[in-house]
Amino acid sequence: MYDIVVVGAGTAGLSAAIYGVRAGKSVLVLEGTSYGGQIINTPEIENYPAIKKTSGFEFATDLFNQAKDLGAKVKYEKVVSISLKGNIKKVQTDKETYDAKAVILATGAKNRPLGLPNEKKLVGSGVSYCATCDGMFYRGKAVAVNGGGNTAIEDATFLANVASKVYVIHRRDEFRAEEAVVVALKKKDNVEFVLNSNIVEIKEESFAVSGVVVEDKNTHEKRELAVDGLFVAIGQVPDNNAFADVVELDKAGYIVAGEDCKTKTEGIFAAGDGRTKEVRQLVTAAGDGAVSGIAAAKYCEAL
Repeated sequence: MYDIVVVGAGTAGLSAAIYGVRAGKSVLVLEGTSYGGQIINTPEIENYPAIKKTSGFEFATDLFNQAKDLGAKVKYEKVVSISLKGNIKKVQTDKETYDAKAVILATGAKNRPLGLPNEKKLVGSGVSYCATCDGMFYRGKAVAVNGGGNTAIEDATFLANVASKVYVIHRRDEFRAEEAVVVALKKKDNVEFVLNSNIVEIKEESFAVSGVVVEDKNTHEKRELAVDGLFVAIGQVPDNNAFADVVELDKAGYIVAGEDCKTKTEGIFAAGDGRTKEVRQLVTAAGDGAVSGIAAAKYCEAL
């Protein structure tokens, strides 16, 4: 029996673990893939208070080590369901069942696909959702980035230093990304912006990406861009369906929880990008971790 089981080892989950163990509780963190969450692939972090500049990998690793050094236990198992037995939460993974007094769901979100017919088949053969992971494979080649948020612009900036040509494809004529990063990207000579356009087809040759077809939203004119790689950065989707029996999900699949991180079920909390919220940033994920960790510890003490 653990006092607190945290589902997810991203910024929110590890921050929750830190506050849980500092409150004197036994904490188990369950993670289906690897620690760090999405931020681990970010080359530079410049908007976290008191840290002028760091890499996502360094930030995530320091946070992970801090949680473990304080006494949090981490296991790499995928949580498939949660059930209730009185005040006890039974957390079922793909390997084992764990009992907990309180559970913190810090599941984050995953990359949203374009939904094109051959997209999934071409993942690893030209289609990628992580520029910092796969960008170096395209040194001296032409690539396309699809999206208009910070992630897309950051990906394009990184790729511009590697690839011979970068097409930035966005369905609007304005970007959601911070103005400073957009202005910096526009100064790159090898970057071309393809605005008001959607990708309607991924071309392939010899089982690899050979180009993309974009369609102008206004004129409906189609244009084929010869690229070797397509980096998709059009947002994220939550992965909370496994918990629909114990928490309420909104229409988009996010866990309904306010700034207190409380869900509809006593003793189950939601933290980070996987819950309903206006701002999804590194600092808000850490804030959720603190709030949920303290709340879970207080819940345990009240039992």
